[in-house]
Amino acid sequence: MTHADAHRSFSRAGHTPRALIILSATALAFGLAACDRNDGQTVGQKIDATIERSGEAAADAQRRMEAAANEASQASRQAAARAAEVMDDAGISAKVKAGLAQDAELSAIKIDVDTRNGIVTLNGPVKNEVARERAARIAQDVKGVNSVVNQLTVSPGATG
Repeated sequence: MTHADAHRSFSRAGHTPRALIILSATALAFGLAACDRNDGQTVGQKIDATIERSGEAAADAQRRMEAAANEASQASRQAAARAAEVMDDAGISAKVKAGLAQDAELSAIKIDVDTRNGIVTLNGPVKNEVARERAARIAQDVKGVNSVVNQLTVSPGATG
């Protein structure tokens, strides 16, 4: 059945186009009313609530971003401090090696110097106990040394 046939059939049944419009509008109003979940809020109140929720979400996102930035900043500071400690330890080892090299009785080549957190560990052979103690004193006198772990071994055949 075409639209024109339906219109003629409706008109023949005694209904006018005006009645059809009113009937359609009523059906549409009932349909819209059924779809509308009436929560007692006006359109303005709904818009205000939506804006408030958006503002809260933006503030929450900003708080999270600031927390992440603070964590990244703290991690960066810690990494820089660790790098500085490693550089300090390497500098201490170099200064101890230079001090050992200036002593004719000690072999800076044969004495291993390892530094961690300002603690210097000496390993290797020395000629006698006097040379062993002198090496520890040279290491202890370097700025930044907290302590010396003297693991040097006395080997009478060691060269200086």
